[in-house]
Amino acid sequence: MSVFASLVEGLADLVEPVFQASAAAVAIVLFTAFVRLLVHPLSRASARGQRARAALQPRIAELRKKHGKNPEKLQRAVLALHAEEKVSPLSGCLPSFFQLPAFFLLYHLFSNARIGGEANSLLAHQLFAAPLGDRWADALRDGGILGAPGLVYLGLFVIVAAVATFNYRRTKRMMANGVQAAPAAGGAPGEQQVPGLGAITKIMPLMSFFTLVTVAVVPLAAALYVVTSTTWSAVERAVLYRDMPGAAPAAAVLG
Repeated sequence: MSVFASLVEGLADLVEPVFQASAAAVAIVLFTAFVRLLVHPLSRASARGQRARAALQPRIAELRKKHGKNPEKLQRAVLALHAEEKVSPLSGCLPSFFQLPAFFLLYHLFSNARIGGEANSLLAHQLFAAPLGDRWADALRDGGILGAPGLVYLGLFVIVAAVATFNYRRTKRMMANGVQAAPAAGGAPGEQQVPGLGAITKIMPLMSFFTLVTVAVVPLAAALYVVTSTTWSAVERAVLYRDMPGAAPAAAVLG
C-alpha cells in the first residue's frame, strides 16, 4: 500500500505546478488512464471474441432448428460449439476483472488515516473543494447539494449519467440488431441465442447506471477512478465495436 501511495504522490508532485491543489485528483486520472492502457489489449481481444461469437450465430440458429424442443440438449450443443471454436461467451468480462485491484487499492488508500505507520497525507488533497477521502454523504453535510463539495459530486453524477445513457441506448440498439439478425427458430422475438445468458442480457443495458451508486458511496478518489474508467470504456467500445451492429457488447461493472 505504501508503494502505491508513493506512486500517487509522485504523480501528484509532477503535475502540481499546473494543477496545484487538485494535483492528486489529476494524478488519479493519469493513473486510471495508465491502467486502461495496460488493459487495452484485453479489450481488443474481447472485441475479437465478439466478432467470433457473431460469426457463430448462423450455426447457433441451425442448432435451434435441430434441438429447439430440447433446451438442455440445445444448451450442451451451443456450449460445445463455443468450446470447439475456442470462443468464450463471457470473455468480455476480463478487462473489468483486471481493473478491480487498482480500484480497491485506491479505495483502501483513501479510506485509511494512516499508511505505513504514518499519517496519510493524501487525505488532505482535494478535487476543487471536495477532499479526496470524503464521500457524498460528507459533501451533503458540508454545504448540501449546492455547496462547494456537493457541486463537485453533482458534476461527476452528470458525467456518469451522460455516459450511462449513451451506453444504455447503444447496448439496447446493438442487442436488438443482434436478435433481428439471427432470430431463434420457432422462438419468441428477443429470445436469447446463447442459453443461460438471459438474466445477464436483461440487466446488461442498465449496468452503467449502477456506477451512480458506486460514485455516491466510495471515497471521492475511488469515485474519480470509476468515472474516468467508465468514460474511457464508452469511448473505447464505440471505437472497437463500431463495425459490429449485431453484436451485444460485454457488460462491465467498472466500464
